[in-house]
Amino acid sequence: MKSVLKKIPVLVFFFCTTLWSQNLSESYINEWKQFYPSKALSDGIHASVFQFEDVSEENILKWLNFNEQVLLELSKGNNIDPLDARLLRVQVQSEIDKWKKLSQHTSSLSMYVRIISNALNPVLNADYLITSEKASLICQRLIQVTNISDAAKNNLMVVAEDDLESGINRLGFVLEFYKNDLSKTLENELSIPKCLNFQENLDTSIKSLETLLSFAKSELSANKKESKKILGHDEYARQLKLYTDSELSPEELSNIALEEIETVRGLLGDVSKTYLKSAYPNSIIPENLTQLIEKAFADMEKDAPLNATDYLQFWNELSEAAIKFIEKNEIATLPKNNTLRIITAPESAGPAARIGWVGSAPPFSPNPITTLNLPSIPETLPKQEQIDFWASFNRPFNRMIVIHELFPGHYMQLKISRETPHPIRLLFPYGIYTEGWATFTEKVLLDAGWEKDDHLTLLAHLRKRLENANRAYTSMQVHCNGWSQDQVLKFSTETSLLAPQFAKSLWGRIINSPMQLTSYFLGGKQFTALLHSEKERLGDKFDLKFFMDTIMKTGPVPIDGFYDIFANTSPN
Repeated sequence: MKSVLKKIPVLVFFFCTTLWSQNLSESYINEWKQFYPSKALSDGIHASVFQFEDVSEENILKWLNFNEQVLLELSKGNNIDPLDARLLRVQVQSEIDKWKKLSQHTSSLSMYVRIISNALNPVLNADYLITSEKASLICQRLIQVTNISDAAKNNLMVVAEDDLESGINRLGFVLEFYKNDLSKTLENELSIPKCLNFQENLDTSIKSLETLLSFAKSELSANKKESKKILGHDEYARQLKLYTDSELSPEELSNIALEEIETVRGLLGDVSKTYLKSAYPNSIIPENLTQLIEKAFADMEKDAPLNATDYLQFWNELSEAAIKFIEKNEIATLPKNNTLRIITAPESAGPAARIGWVGSAPPFSPNPITTLNLPSIPETLPKQEQIDFWASFNRPFNRMIVIHELFPGHYMQLKISRETPHPIRLLFPYGIYTEGWATFTEKVLLDAGWEKDDHLTLLAHLRKRLENANRAYTSMQVHCNGWSQDQVLKFSTETSLLAPQFAKSLWGRIINSPMQLTSYFLGGKQFTALLHSEKERLGDKFDLKFFMDTIMKTGPVPIDGFYDIFANTSPN
């Protein structure tokens, strides 16, 4: 039905010596920007707005061969920073995996539709372009959309049911927009003039989209394959090694995560008992561990925001308190300029509005504002549903999570790492570092005395720590041992004591991002081991501020690489 990428000799220019005359990192980034201009643009590289994806079979082959050559160069010990080399090797292996093993260009309609649907908005929203540039680029994009549609029809062979359904639905929306709304949107809403060949290019792109949609509904639908949401043991093991850049096996992950779950349950029991004895000195304390913890949790969840307005005000106060605490206790060097804004997540964000997120600035953005979108729920919903929702985001939980999300967690770490002279670390960060760092900082500040008189804040931290281990454990159990959604929910609520709000959303994340779910636990564990090692090595000479600053300034590299960094540097 279709030709498949075959291994052919690498084009001569890939072997020419001038390719590697630059720093290998620079060479790779330049080629990456050419192959992924939309990703480069979303990362803040504005010059990439003048380019667009080429996913023809020939160009994919060229990119695949380039990555294989880079992997060969890395094996020779090319003149490149060792930590950058590790990150680049993981990135290259991931690209080879995507285009060679997984053969995404022959098996994912959604990949093509995603590129098509994102073709125009970056141009329309580019306030750094003048009107004539936008008009010209829009006409170019229409031609490029035609090329993408043709490439999809030529390359796609067998597509999974869920990918096919998603791709068809999204493609239908794009087609309707092109037919009915694009022209008048440009004229009436955006005041962008049409280029000379606009209507011709638009008609051609519409025809190509219609052809692709028809192809998807007929030929691809007739040859679709069953969606495989569960990776299986061998594939999970392979992806885990690639993601962690280690020899960690699924069984080892499961064992250490389960050990952590058991340890933290014990700590929760101890803290719960201490809290209940203090809060209810004349009451009988439950002897059953689960009942003991649940009674303390109940008190924690009662201390909850009333609504989104109350929650927003609380978070603004929390962030200021965290800044003052870090400065007073010399935990880390705070960034000079505050580029953070805190808002309530809009309802238009859909399910994401229920858990919130940090909208970090792109690494190369000239205007690096970070937005913390706080969880929200419509006030039109039943009152009890709102009460239950806010109970999951209680104040003790937030007194701990402000560390994770802002200071010195995600916001502060990402802001400082933006200044690194290593662009490889900005574009291809070590996945475990980012969530691992934010998780690790919770314990650092608690140990330094943050909310030291509030047992419920410590209880919230331990509950989050338990949740992190549960994420890693259930991720492995689902993909390697076939756990069902009911098994995950039962274990998460009964053994790992997750709040209902988080337990309900776990299954989707296990299916869609099983590797990322391990990063909280694995990264936090690795940073904690590093801290203990440095304290033991330096004794009284250990300087927490130097330790924290060094990690953030170095950027998101493999955590085990910090042992050599600290061995070769020392506090002043």
